[in-house]
Amino acid sequence: MKKGVCYRCFKGDRFMEKEGCIVCGAKYCYDCVLRAMGSMPEGRKCVTCIGFRIREARRGKLGKCSRLLKRLLTDLEVKNIMNSEMLCEVNQVPPELVFVNGETLSKDELFQLRNCKYPPKKLRPGYYWYDKYSGFWGKEGQKPSQIITSQLNVGGPIKTNASNGNAKVLINSREITKEELWMLKSAGVHCEGEPHLWVSEDGTYEEEANKKEKSKIWDKAITKLVCAVLSLPVPPGSENPSGKEVNGEIRDNLAQKSIHKFLLVGCDKSGTSTIYKQAKILYGIPFSEDERQTIKFFIQRKLFGYLGILLEGREQFEEESLLEKRKRCVIDKSGPSGDTIQIDDTTIYSIGARVRAFSDWLLQVLQSDNSEAIFPAATCEYAPFIEEMWKDAAIQATYNRRNELQMLPRVAAYFLDRAFEISRTDYEPSDMDILYADGITSSNSPTCMEFSFPKSTQDDLLGPDYWHYCSLRYQLIRVHPRSLGEHCKWLDMFDDTDIVLFCVALTDYDEYSVDRNGVLTNKMLASKELFESIVTHPTFESKNFLLILNKFDLLEEKIEQVPLTQCEWFRDFKPVVSPNCHNSTYPSLAQRASHYIGMKFKELFRSLTDNKLFVSPVIGLENDTVDEALRYAREIIMRYEEEGPYLNYELSSTDSEARSACLLL
Repeated sequence: MKKGVCYRCFKGDRFMEKEGCIVCGAKYCYDCVLRAMGSMPEGRKCVTCIGFRIREARRGKLGKCSRLLKRLLTDLEVKNIMNSEMLCEVNQVPPELVFVNGETLSKDELFQLRNCKYPPKKLRPGYYWYDKYSGFWGKEGQKPSQIITSQLNVGGPIKTNASNGNAKVLINSREITKEELWMLKSAGVHCEGEPHLWVSEDGTYEEEANKKEKSKIWDKAITKLVCAVLSLPVPPGSENPSGKEVNGEIRDNLAQKSIHKFLLVGCDKSGTSTIYKQAKILYGIPFSEDERQTIKFFIQRKLFGYLGILLEGREQFEEESLLEKRKRCVIDKSGPSGDTIQIDDTTIYSIGARVRAFSDWLLQVLQSDNSEAIFPAATCEYAPFIEEMWKDAAIQATYNRRNELQMLPRVAAYFLDRAFEISRTDYEPSDMDILYADGITSSNSPTCMEFSFPKSTQDDLLGPDYWHYCSLRYQLIRVHPRSLGEHCKWLDMFDDTDIVLFCVALTDYDEYSVDRNGVLTNKMLASKELFESIVTHPTFESKNFLLILNKFDLLEEKIEQVPLTQCEWFRDFKPVVSPNCHNSTYPSLAQRASHYIGMKFKELFRSLTDNKLFVSPVIGLENDTVDEALRYAREIIMRYEEEGPYLNYELSSTDSEARSACLLL
């Protein structure tokens, strides 16, 4: 039989919409569905398959109606068929295929497990472990995935190695994982000396040797944040202690089911910090007072660093100017003593005594190891000197030649233009200041935010079948590569991620950084290496990937001066120069370079996996491009849930001109 045709009329092709049997997998076209499946008393099954167990690979489709069925039947008929499919006895997980703590379940145990107040989500045949005292539940050999109802008499006693932990800390006789250890430390639990803790369902804990109850683990907000980042569960009633129900479900369960997770990762300085902060501003997630204070101090400390580079440049320019002045000096040989003419040692780069004293002090402090302790604490005292120094003609003359100072980053001009304002104690960073600042935290720890997409005209293009995705909650997790550990060994902490957003700075092709081994490495090749490590990690082998090509605006400026072939990976980039290159419709050199880089990553991705790599260009400082990229990621998720891992057609999001130019792939 020809691949992709209807199993009854043998017409159509693989692009035609069809409905599949959840037992045998046979697919039927619009005209043949009702003839092949009848009234569907057990859901979407062929008439000959009624009474048989469903194929476990299709269990995830139970209760999820297709577009074809919605067009074919009324809403009430669809609802009844989906209910029958979900509740039919023969479609349930067979108890003999579910193992809890090493023992198979009886029918009564499975019924008790499925009908308790907080049942396991997406229960499938397999091996699980269950801590009846705390309610922790997870797959055998893995960290806990949920906290279900405690004190259920199901399965055998829990084993010490149930979750394959190696943290040398026991909770209710189970050795915990590294992620759980980090969670305990964030809650202030002392974990020295291989302790054995007893934890109850509400989070209260006590040490085995000390029966005195301590505080609850999940009382601290930071602990819940750590759990969210590390994909660890929290008690289902912790955010809804009243237990009120919404549409028949506990609010917390509903919230957890509706969250889709985006993992944002990229090499240092690739722009993940800017994209993360832009998303917070875009979707109305306010920065906390601590975050704003951290960013303020970070900007002020950086400002003094930029001023130090400027002052070092002034000294260099002054020496060069004096040397040139001496070369032009004419010796007066006609005088009786043969003395040379007195040389004026002042130049346009010479500064006064007060400014010089401040300059010497500042450079000395910046070269010391305690500069972070002095700034920005000393900002209040030295703000008047900043104003006086900035108005000095020599400093302005040096600033006019800032492009010659290789150590001065491009972003420095944005802050130096407002040096006096930023150095004041009452300075409050604007949204644009926050975006231009390099980081949001002083450490490399993961950060995350929950948000929902505002209604837009793009949502109308998705069709009514996908409108419910617009009201769902999403979680954006930004991870610094250093926090992933060597060879990305901590990636499995993010195993429930729906899509990976891998960020690459287009301008990195000629820049270098020192890696963890002290070796000078091309930044683009470092991004390539990190990309390979994440794509080939066992946890991410079936994940969707969206490649974000960042800093396209800076590439437009750089590519005209520095060829892309500076990176050895791009040595075969040889753009054809056309007579129509000045035509406004002809792709620019930057667009062709961006397209080429996207192609190189796609070729690499195809050599590593059978999945499809999606690509989106972004300018981190422009909110509309960040919004487009995140909405694009959302669309990939919902199309993937509809079509499965063989997503192989164009998505319908309205792309920007940059994406059209970049992704003719």
